[in-house]
Amino acid sequence: MSNIHEAYNRLDQHLRMRMQVYHNPGLALALTTQERTVRLSALGYSNLDSKTPLHSDHLFSIGSIGKAFTGVAVLQASDAGLIDLHAPVKTYLPWFEVKSPYEPITIHHLLTHTSGLPRGTDCTPDPRSEVYALRELEVGFPPGRHFFYSDLGYKVLGLVLQAVTGKPYPVLLHENIFKPLEMQDTFAMMTHHIRPRMAVGYRSLFDDRPSHPSYPRVQATWIETDSADGSIISTAGDMAKFARMLLNKGCVPDGRILSEAAYEKLVTPQIEDEGEAYSYGLHLFEDEGYHHAGHGGDIPGYESYMWLDLDNLLGAVVLMTQPYTPRASFLALEFFRAITLGQLLPDPILPDFTHIANPEEYAGVYDSSEGPLILQAEGHHLLLMAGNERVVLEERSIDCFYANHPDWNLFLLRFERNAAGAITQVCYGPRWFTNERYDGPRSFETPPEWEAYAGHYRSHNPWETNFRVFSRKGQLILCWPAGDEEYLIPLGGGVFRIGEEEYIPERLCFDQIVEGKALRAVRSGCPYYRFFTP
Repeated sequence: MSNIHEAYNRLDQHLRMRMQVYHNPGLALALTTQERTVRLSALGYSNLDSKTPLHSDHLFSIGSIGKAFTGVAVLQASDAGLIDLHAPVKTYLPWFEVKSPYEPITIHHLLTHTSGLPRGTDCTPDPRSEVYALRELEVGFPPGRHFFYSDLGYKVLGLVLQAVTGKPYPVLLHENIFKPLEMQDTFAMMTHHIRPRMAVGYRSLFDDRPSHPSYPRVQATWIETDSADGSIISTAGDMAKFARMLLNKGCVPDGRILSEAAYEKLVTPQIEDEGEAYSYGLHLFEDEGYHHAGHGGDIPGYESYMWLDLDNLLGAVVLMTQPYTPRASFLALEFFRAITLGQLLPDPILPDFTHIANPEEYAGVYDSSEGPLILQAEGHHLLLMAGNERVVLEERSIDCFYANHPDWNLFLLRFERNAAGAITQVCYGPRWFTNERYDGPRSFETPPEWEAYAGHYRSHNPWETNFRVFSRKGQLILCWPAGDEEYLIPLGGGVFRIGEEEYIPERLCFDQIVEGKALRAVRSGCPYYRFFTP
C-alpha cells in the first residue's frame, strides 16, 4: 500500500512541476475504477491574488466534455421514444433552417459532427439566436460526408432536447444524469450565483499572439451560458462519477440510465474520417494497444479532459485553470494504468522546447526586401539574431518556432522546404525570407482589393477575441493568435472560405470599406472590427 501511495505522490509531484513550467494556477485530478474513485488531488491555487489553495470541492467549467453529457441525454430521449436519431432536425425544431442543396441534416449528423455546419462563434449569449442565424449560412458538404467539429451543432441538439421533453437543458440533465449519479456539485449552466464556488479562470495578459509562460496571468472574461455544447460546471470528484457510469456501460447503483444498445452507440465509431473516430459525444482511439474514449474541453479560463481506458476499465479526469499544461491528462491515465497493472511507472521528462534535434538545418542567412534574418545553431539550440541580442527559439510544431522577443513575438517563424526536403524559406506573418537554396518565383500577383482586407480585427466575443489578416506570396491568410494560419480562398464579392479544403463551411466576409480599408470582417456570422494597433 505504501508503494502505491508513493506512486500517486510521484504523479502529483510531476504534475506540480509541469504546472510550474507552464505557470498553470490550479489543477484538480480524479482517478476512478469501475467501483470507486481511488485518487483525488487538488494542486495549486484557486485564486492567485489571495493565494487561496485549491480544494477538491472547487468547481471548474468542463467545456466540451459537456458534449458527452448531451450525447447521453439524446440517447436517453431515443430510448424513451422521443427522438429518432435519423430523423431530420426540422422534425423536432420546425424553425431550424440552413442553406443547403443536400438531404436534410439529422440528429445523427449533429451528434457526429458530420452535419456540414460551421463550428460556431458563441457570438450570442442565447443559442437560439445563433441557431436562427444559420438560415443566412451555407453547409459545406452533404451531411455524413466529412467530420467537421461543430459546437453549433450541439447547441441545436440542446434545443431539440428542450423541444421534445418540454424541459430546459439544465433541468433535463439534472433530473436524468446528475441526480441518478449523485453528482451533487454539478450544474448545467454557468451563472453569476455559482461563480464564488469556482476556481478562478485565467488567461495570458496578451490575447493577440502565441502564448508564453513568461506572460502575466490575468482573470479570464466571465461568461454566462446554458448551451448544450459546453455549459457544465463540476468538480473532479463528480466527473469521476460520470466516468464511472461510462466504465459500467450505462449502469448506476440503482439500475441503468442508458440501455445496452444506447451505450454501444457511445463506444462504437459512428464516423471515421482522416484518422478521426467519433461516436455520440466521445472521441474514440487506440493508445498503447488499448481502446480509449473521452473528450477534452476549454472555455475562457478553463481546460478539462476526461479519458477512459475501456479495456482496463480505468478513468482519469483533469480539470485546470488555463493556461493548458500539456499532457497532464494523459500522463495521469498512464500512471494510473501502470499502478493498477503493476507495471513500471512512466518516467516522463519535462519538455524543453528550446532543445532542437537538428538546429543546423535551419541556421543560415535569409534575405528579404526588408533586410536579412540571421539564424545560428549552437549545440541543440537555434538562435535568432535580433539586433545585438541572441534569442533562443522554442519549437512549437514541425518546422515552426517561437521567439520570445518583442520584435518577433506576434507570429511564429514557419520554415518551408523544397522537394528535396531542404529548408529554403521562412515566414513571419506577412514577411517572407529566402536563403541561397531557394530557386522559385520571387514576385506574386496580389489582387489590389486585398489591400483593404489586411489588418487586425477584434470582437467582444470572449472565446476568440481577435485575428489578423495579411497577404504573403500572393495568398491572403488568416492568422489566429496562437499562430495557426489558414488560407483564405476567394469566393467573390469580398467573401472567402477559411481553409483550403472545399468542404469547409467557415466563411469570412469583408465589408464597410472606408478610405480603402475594410472596417468589418464577419466570420461565419460573428462580426469582428478593425483594430488600429499602435
